[in-house]
Amino acid sequence: MPSQKWFLHPLRVRYQETDQMGVVFHGNYITWFEIGRTELIRAMGYDYKTIEQEGLLLPVVDLECRYERPARYDDTVVVCTRISDFSPVRLSFESEIRRVESDQFKQSIIDQYEDLPGEKLVAGGTKHVWVNEKWRPARLDKGLPQLYALLQSLV
Repeated sequence: MPSQKWFLHPLRVRYQETDQMGVVFHGNYITWFEIGRTELIRAMGYDYKTIEQEGLLLPVVDLECRYERPARYDDTVVVCTRISDFSPVRLSFESEIRRVESDQFKQSIIDQYEDLPGEKLVAGGTKHVWVNEKWRPARLDKGLPQLYALLQSLV
C-alpha cells in the first residue's frame, strides 16, 4: 500500500544536465529519483550517512523509469517521492518528476488526494533491500527501530 503523502523537492535544471538536443540527459532523472529518496528520509529526521554509520545499507535492486516529456535547461522541476511498499527488509519508492512554473516552489509534503503540481515528465520508482555491511539481508526493525517506526507511520 502506498504512502498517504508525497514528499516534494524542487530543483532547477542546470546546463550540464542537458544534452546536445537541449533536453535533460535521461540518466539525470535517476539521480533526481535518488535526491527525492534521500531528501524524504532527511525530512523525517534521518540521513543516509547516519543510517550507514549504524551498519545498514539500502542498495537499489530494481528500477523503473518512464519518460513522457523532456525537461529543459533552466526549468524548475519538482521531484515527487513517496513510499510505495514497505517491510522490515524491503523498501520501495514511487517517483515523479514534474515541471512547475515557479522557481519559488518550496519543499513540502502533500496528501495523496491532492493533485501533484505541474506537468508530469517522468514517472517510475525504485525497489531496495536493507543489507548489513557484509551485504547480507538485514531487518530495519531490528537495526534501527526508530527509523522503522517513522517509515511505518508514512505507510
